[in-house]
Amino acid sequence: MPMREECKHFQSRTYASGEVARFCVLDLAPEAPWRCPADCPCYERRFADAGWTHGKLVEPAVGEEPTLPGDEIASLLDAAESVVEQVAPSALAEAREREQRQKGFLRRRKK
Repeated sequence: MPMREECKHFQSRTYASGEVARFCVLDLAPEAPWRCPADCPCYERRFADAGWTHGKLVEPAVGEEPTLPGDEIASLLDAAESVVEQVAPSALAEAREREQRQKGFLRRRKK
């Protein structure tokens, strides 16, 4: 089943580069951004969109789904997730370090 954009747990983000991330905030769609599980136990229709007509600012369509068997797609996405999980702690530490340096610089400049 395609990603259910009307589900209240579906989110998307568009980055400055134009890349769009689509995902389930509960991490229940192992084949996101292409598919949701057909029998998702947490599917709930988003009520805020009920009856709305979306204009030109609707996100672009999701790219073509890879032509891999289902379990290969899941393993590809798992591999990508593990790369992000490996990099995230050092990236967060680097960001905190940079923030601390900037705070220290600003304190010294105020004196």
